[in-house]
Amino acid sequence: MTTPAIGFAAMLEQFHPTEAIALAQHAEAQGFTGVMAADRFQPWTPQQGQASFVWNVLSALGQVTAGDLGTGVTAPTFRWHPAVVAQASATLAAMYPGRHWLGIGSGEALNEHVVGRYWPEAPERINRMFEAVDVIKKLFAASLAGKDVKHEGAFYRMESTRLWTMPEEAPPILIGTAGPVTARRAGRTVDGIVTEEAPRERLAALLQRFDEGRRESGRRGSGTKVLRLHLSWAPTDEEATANAMREWPTAAMPFGKSDIRSPFEFEQLARMVRPDDFAGRLLISSDPEAHRAHIQSFLDLGFDRVYLHNVGRNQREFLELFGRSVLPALRA
Repeated sequence: MTTPAIGFAAMLEQFHPTEAIALAQHAEAQGFTGVMAADRFQPWTPQQGQASFVWNVLSALGQVTAGDLGTGVTAPTFRWHPAVVAQASATLAAMYPGRHWLGIGSGEALNEHVVGRYWPEAPERINRMFEAVDVIKKLFAASLAGKDVKHEGAFYRMESTRLWTMPEEAPPILIGTAGPVTARRAGRTVDGIVTEEAPRERLAALLQRFDEGRRESGRRGSGTKVLRLHLSWAPTDEEATANAMREWPTAAMPFGKSDIRSPFEFEQLARMVRPDDFAGRLLISSDPEAHRAHIQSFLDLGFDRVYLHNVGRNQREFLELFGRSVLPALRA
């Protein structure tokens, strides 16, 4: 039995970047192994109140922490051309060798609609994502070989070019997914997957499809399987419930959220959320042992790394308690 990799999810939609950096430092001091941060242009709700630029924050974090640094996730599909994301990722990996992983998703209207482009249905968004991955992989491979490369696809064009700043080894690419078809395709294409809490049987199927994709493509090893886990801990169950209701009502919404464009729309939807709606979607508890068992169940399912997000503002209390009582009791 070994100690698992449990990281800190730095929620840039909730915390000013300087506070997020300080919290990530504190997390590392308590035994957390790395940091995941999402590329967001807006928070989910106005109450959360922030949306800083993920690449700036990750670059700063590299200076003051020693663990892994990942985008969980960025979407090189609408706001960004894939070549720009490839450059940002390669630079971060060159600055902090062996620490950066590139998590990629298909995007949400909340963040991507700001550039005023047509927002397509999910199949097109997923196809865009995989073509973006193709562009990024081409750039990484050609640049490491000292060559130029170009791309002409269904969604993206790139004239002949290369990345002039590269690490010695390209960062691993992980795809964010909640669906088995995308997971299988990811297994054939990239180094790992990133997902969030769902019923165990659904997650087990997701991991199985990813493994199938790897076998089909002849890729070696099991790949990297990452889970971002939202939870609500506070000294009392009442406080933990209040934190979830106030800060993270989206966890209780039993529908897809990719087409909603405004934090104020989510604020209106949040008025319908009741505490019982979190059941099976977000563990709310003051009991550290309940959270330990919950986290362990996902490690037992086959996840290599879990990044924890306590939804309340009580971050330092959470980090210290979990570092003292929860993390040491977990086993890979």
